[in-house]
Amino acid sequence: MAPFNRILLCYDATPEGRLALRFGAALAQQLQAETHLLSIFDYTYGSSAFDVLSSMKFEIDEQASQETLREGVDWLRAWGVTATGHCSVGNAIDQISRLADSLKVDLIVIGHHPHGFFARWWSGENHALLLDRVSCGVLFKVDA
Repeated sequence: MAPFNRILLCYDATPEGRLALRFGAALAQQLQAETHLLSIFDYTYGSSAFDVLSSMKFEIDEQASQETLREGVDWLRAWGVTATGHCSVGNAIDQISRLADSLKVDLIVIGHHPHGFFARWWSGENHALLLDRVSCGVLFKVDA
């Protein structure tokens, strides 16, 4: 029995995200794992005031998230991996941990680009928060 039967790939269309997606696809193929792809519109890092323009921006950003999901599913299909797509809106840590728990995944794969030794402490990145909230393995594919 493979150690990872169900994998959640998190994709954001960045170069680091594409690298992690490709890496996750190869892993899913090797393990013949059930594969899920998540694209998130994280509204917590956006506008602070809510008005008509903010509402329009929310709809545009949500559409962009759906397009990112379609792009990721298409990339996976081209690489021979069938994945179930999931698009969600909200805080990335909340959404990743919620879906991982709901699907009972064994592994989460996320892309990451380090900006220096102390950057993760000063930039507000939440990798440690994610690790504290999930009961599965997490693989950060680092693009140096």
